Amino acid sequence: MWPTLCSPTVPLTFTFAPGELPYAPGKHHRQECPIQNPKSKIENPKIRQPVFVGIDLGSVTAKVAVLDSDNRLLHSEYIRTRGCPLEAVKEVLRRTRDALGSAVEVVRAGVTGSGRHLIARLVGAAVVKNEITAHAVAASAFVPGVQTILEIGGQDSKIILVRDGVAVDFAMNTVCAAGTGSFLDQQAARLGVPVEQFGELALRSSRPARIAGRCSVFAETDMIQKQQSGHEPADLVAGLCRAMVRNYLNNVAKGKEILPVVVFQGGVAANVGIRRALEEELGVEVTVPPHYGVMGAIGMALIARDVERGGWATLPGEIAGNGFRGFDLPDQDVGSRTIECDGCPNACDVIEVRADSRPCAFLGDRCGKYSETMNEK
Repeated sequence: MWPTLCSPTVPLTFTFAPGELPYAPGKHHRQECPIQNPKSKIENPKIRQPVFVGIDLGSVTAKVAVLDSDNRLLHSEYIRTRGCPLEAVKEVLRRTRDALGSAVEVVRAGVTGSGRHLIARLVGAAVVKNEITAHAVAASAFVPGVQTILEIGGQDSKIILVRDGVAVDFAMNTVCAAGTGSFLDQQAARLGVPVEQFGELALRSSRPARIAGRCSVFAETDMIQKQQSGHEPADLVAGLCRAMVRNYLNNVAKGKEILPVVVFQGGVAANVGIRRALEEELGVEVTVPPHYGVMGAIGMALIARDVERGGWATLPGEIAGNGFRGFDLPDQDVGSRTIECDGCPNACDVIEVRADSRPCAFLGDRCGKYSETMNEK
């Protein structure tokens, strides 16, 4: 019996239902874009509609987006992995399958995120791309003329520079997580404030506290000291938002030419306090696309569509296959084990991923001894 990685029940953070957004669009949220508004339902359930699926498996969350051939977003899902990435992917695919039923036929699928190689063969993805490419493609589709993409996720953050529709430069955080969503979650829990209310609370502040944002440990220590000194919660939260922005701009975006149009995406883009702090520091309007949390998945759905139409060049290793089986995955027993390879002095720890006792992927073999066997199948 192969061990499963976690309980099959993965708590849902939020789901984008057709036509629904997790916030009220304001002046910061551009609606005009080639990605059309979600449809309320499948127009003709008796005819299987061709769709393209994008999956983004990150360090903290798993996301799925489904687009039809006219670039309409039919469905999207966003859940936390809770340390169980494979089970999280099974859950988002199960929810997507249940929402769309048999009314769709997946033409091609693409995967991205830090766990992209883990799930590419499991779901039968047609193309695998890094997060930089996926986010740049999605942002360019939503906001024509974008030149700077600020993306802050659960464990990492990145900046992408786009010129003439092409991503020309990028940078990611290296060691410190003080400017990421997981740190925000930790501080929200410590203050007893739901993280969903963090941004609104920050906007109520009249005198934001000065929080040390260079390091997550120092920032937490500074917050505790100021809390004990009697600072108001709103001032602490506003100070934390500013500290996170300073950390991001001084580390991730250091030395980068930030030009408008500036797009802010990733899960942290839901925090209006962070958005306001970014605008104050940069001195420009920051645009948040309507589906900021699933932009990586949307980007992969767009790339999968272009691959199908022959409009996207792929490199060796970026094509995983062409037979989507992701909607079968929720019904399968998925597990993994570690193989200690003794073939050479590298002594690689190889991760073997199986679905219903069938090997689907090998990760961690430097020479390709195991993973190349999958290419032969």
